[in-house]
Amino acid sequence: MASILDYETVALIDEDDAIEIIDQTLLPGTTKMIRLHTGQEIWDAIYLLQVRGAPAIGVTAGFGLYLLMKHSNAGTYDEFMNELQEKSDYLNSSRPTAVNLSWALNRMKQHVVEFCNGQFDKEKVIVEMRAESERIKAEDIDVCRRIGENGLTLIKDGYGILTHCNAGQLATCKYGTATAPMYLAHEKGMNIKVYCDETRPLLQGARLTAYELHSAGIDTTLLCDNMSASLMKSGAINAIFVGCDRVAANGDAANKIGTSVVATVAKRYNIPFYVCAPTSTIDISTPTGEDINIEQRKPEEVTEMWYKERMAPEGIKVYNPAFDVTDNELITGIVTEYGVLHAPYDVAIKDLFERKSAVTAD
Repeated sequence: MASILDYETVALIDEDDAIEIIDQTLLPGTTKMIRLHTGQEIWDAIYLLQVRGAPAIGVTAGFGLYLLMKHSNAGTYDEFMNELQEKSDYLNSSRPTAVNLSWALNRMKQHVVEFCNGQFDKEKVIVEMRAESERIKAEDIDVCRRIGENGLTLIKDGYGILTHCNAGQLATCKYGTATAPMYLAHEKGMNIKVYCDETRPLLQGARLTAYELHSAGIDTTLLCDNMSASLMKSGAINAIFVGCDRVAANGDAANKIGTSVVATVAKRYNIPFYVCAPTSTIDISTPTGEDINIEQRKPEEVTEMWYKERMAPEGIKVYNPAFDVTDNELITGIVTEYGVLHAPYDVAIKDLFERKSAVTAD
């Protein structure tokens, strides 16, 4: 019987000019693959969380921009670039907080500029855009594996690990970010117990993380968000691993709403709190967490979703941010594909990007 881990989170289907994804809004009850063909379908899939998780959104954006330009009628370089910018802006408007979305779109555009280098052959450009989008996916898999290896150094046999939301394989193309150390620990036969916050109001922890970890055979326990302090106080948790949608230059990290609560309580009980972040998620152009644009979502997600009948009074005002920002002082370490960063994060992040540039230059 197929496990959810046997499916590709995001795949390019050339013969159908489509992106194929798992519709994550239907999990865990139904595993349904859907294909996205149009700009509207791609935009909706990102906004409606049919595809979600910063890395997976970035891969989808890369494939999407390629597909939307594949049959462009542009006759000149300027016309092509204008159309490319227009379609990029449209896709980028679907979700403002996850930096991988804009990162992937900008990477695709910049690659076109560098590839053309004054010469414009539309057919060759389209072929190269496809190749670049596939490279983004391949790099995501490699990066997640490396994050897992670095995070594994922070885990000991017998550890209890808490995670929040879904930073698993369903949020990436393989391994996940926060779950990558867990998968590698499980592969090595280590005895770990993972605890998943359900993550209200969209329940990604219950529907997705608990589902995929349980499918992989990992000892997994689900808890309501407001139970994490009790669990931490009990001594069951040795470390916390979460993903993120954007890390500011000073190390502040935006992740699914409720993450900062977990980090604050972890500080109280002296439990190490790790943010797992590909360098593509670190936005050095954003100085601090206060500069991160936090997406506000529909009130119905709180008042009506998941309930047979509306559970809140009509007309009630609703506060429903998709993310919150965890202050860098609450973060024990940021686990990247290049190693684990420690405070002061502004210095560590600057050094990381200098090392990354040196590696790229070589």
